[in-house]
Amino acid sequence: QVQLVESGGGLVQAGGSLRLSCAASGRTISSHAMGWFRQAPGKEREFVAAISGSGNSISTYYADSLKGRFTIARDNAKNTVYLQMSSLKPEDTAVYYCAEDSTSAPAMGVMLPSYVEHWGQGTLVIVSS
Repeated sequence: QVQLVESGGGLVQAGGSLRLSCAASGRTISSHAMGWFRQAPGKEREFVAAISGSGNSISTYYADSLKGRFTIARDNAKNTVYLQMSSLKPEDTAVYYCAEDSTSAPAMGVMLPSYVEHWGQGTLVIVSS
């Protein structure tokens, strides 16, 4: 059983940056695609970014609206996934969730919640204007 623990959330001013971390324990996550979702108040959980697992050429995937501002990375030696967020906007305010996919790479270029095997508990990001 994998446990995913996010950290790095907090309060930041618009235009600022944050780096979220997702530390996995229980077993290695290196072969699985990993991703980030977010859920803003009153809204559905939405896909943010994903990164393929080892054994493939590493590929990254992003929600179209976030390309260029968010960067996902992984350090398999640390069993950790990161989300670097820059040029943050108030509309980026949400709880950000780390997710482990059941596959090594999202087939459609977007990680789907139905393929997520494990979720983290979430970390809150608040972007003030």
